[in-house]
Amino acid sequence: MSEFESVIGLEVHAELNTDTKIFCSCKNSFGAPPNTQICPVCMGLPGTLPRLNSKVCDYAVKMGLALNCTINNISRMDRKNYFYPDLPKAYQISQADVPICENGKLDIMVGGEVRTIRIERIHIEEDAGKLLHDDKYSGTLCDLNRCGVPLIEIVTEPDIRSSEEARIFLETIRSILRYIDISDCKMQEGSIRCDVNVSLHKKNTPLGTRCELKNVNSFSAAVRGIEYEIKRQRELLLNGEIVERETRRWDDKKGISTVMRNKENAQDYRFFPEPDLGAIVISKERVNSIRAQIPELPNVKMIRYVKELGINYAEAFIIADNPDKAKLFDECVNIGRCSPKAAANRIIGEITKYMNDNEKSISETNLTANELSELCCACEKGIISSSGAKVLLSELIENGGITSELIEKLGLAQNSDEDYLIKLADEVISQNTKSVEDFRNGKSNAVGHLVGQAMKLSKGKADPQKIKEILINKLKTEE
Repeated sequence: MSEFESVIGLEVHAELNTDTKIFCSCKNSFGAPPNTQICPVCMGLPGTLPRLNSKVCDYAVKMGLALNCTINNISRMDRKNYFYPDLPKAYQISQADVPICENGKLDIMVGGEVRTIRIERIHIEEDAGKLLHDDKYSGTLCDLNRCGVPLIEIVTEPDIRSSEEARIFLETIRSILRYIDISDCKMQEGSIRCDVNVSLHKKNTPLGTRCELKNVNSFSAAVRGIEYEIKRQRELLLNGEIVERETRRWDDKKGISTVMRNKENAQDYRFFPEPDLGAIVISKERVNSIRAQIPELPNVKMIRYVKELGINYAEAFIIADNPDKAKLFDECVNIGRCSPKAAANRIIGEITKYMNDNEKSISETNLTANELSELCCACEKGIISSSGAKVLLSELIENGGITSELIEKLGLAQNSDEDYLIKLADEVISQNTKSVEDFRNGKSNAVGHLVGQAMKLSKGKADPQKIKEILINKLKTEE
C-alpha cells in the first residue's frame, strides 16, 4: 500500500453529562422508558421557544481549552434543516459559521513519537431522537427522549494517516472528556460516536476524493471501517477507476460499507441563523475561570511518563487513561522512595486486577501512595519477595495499615542470612537429584525448579535472587 497515502479526518460526537437538556428543563439521562423525558420544546411543538443551557457552553469551552482551541467570545446557533422521522422540528439547532471553539490541536503518541493532530472546530448542538425497530411489533417506533440531549462535535483537520493513529486519537479524546468530567463516554449508550472521512492519494500530489463513513458506533468499528475503506479505494485506483464522493453506511457485522448518498444527492442543509436564540457571549474572565479547572491532561501525562520516566507506551496509557491510577502513580513518583517502573508495575498489575474484579476505584480502597511506595521500596531492596508483596498489597487495599508494621505482623520479611541460605541450598540439592542432573546436563532452566523448592521449604521467606546465586554456584563447583 506504499504507493498511496491514506488521509483521515474524524468528526467525534460526545454527549455532555449536564443534568438537563440543551434547550429545556427535561432530564438528561439514559435508559428511561421511551418518550418519558420529553416536553413541548424537545418535541418541537409549534409556538415553543428554546432556552440555551449555559452549562453546555461552559463544557464546550472546557473541551476547547483542553484541545488548545481559540475560544470565540461571541458565537451563534444556526438551524440545520433536514427531514427525518426522529427529528420532529425538521431542523436541528447546531452551529455553522461561528462555532464556539476553533483552530486547536492535540498531541498524541504514535510509535514512540509525538504526532500533532489539528482540530478545525468544536461546536455545540442538540441530538435527534431514536428510531426503534423490533420483531415484536410491526413498523418502527420513535423515541424522542434523546431529542435535545446536548452534544459537542469535535472536527479534525485531515491530519490522521492510519487506522492506528485514528484509534489513538479517539482513545485520547475519550480520556480527556473523562478527565475534565463533561461526558461519561459510554459507547454502549451512544455517549460518544464518530463519523470518519477517508481518502487516498500519492505522496506529494493533491488530496484524493474523500468518502464519509456513518454509523460508526465504537472505536474498534472505526478502525475496521477505515481499513476497509482504504482497501476499497486502493483497489478502485489500481484498477484505473475513480473514487466517487459518497456518504457510506458502515455495517460492522458484515464488515462492509454501502452507499447512502453520492455528491449529486448530498443534502443541502440550508443553514441560517437560529431566530429564537441570541448570540452566545462568553467573557474572557469566564474563559479564564474555566481554564483554571482543567488538570494535567492524559495525553500530556502519557508523553511525560514515556519521555521522562521511561515507562513504555502501553503501560503509560493504562495509567494515564484512568484519573485514579494516574493520581496514585504521580504521588508515588513525587514521594521518590521507589522507582517509577516499580510503582507502574503494581498499578497496572495487581491494583488494576483488584479494581476490575471488585468494580471499585482506587479512591474507594484503603491504599495510599505512601504505603504503596514503601511496599515497592521493600520489594526492590529484597526485604520482601514478589509473592509476599502481593499478600501485603492485598492487605493494604482491603484494610490499610503501615507497610513496615504489616511486614513484621504478617511475617513477610525475606531471610537473606547467608549461612541459612547455604544450608537451605544443600537441602534442596540433596532432595532433587533429577533437577540437579538436568542442570549439569545443560538444562539451565532446571535451576528454576530448585529455586521454587527452596521457596517452598522456606515458606516464601528465602531471598529468591540470593538462593538462586548460591544454588548455581554450588551446582557448578560440585560437578
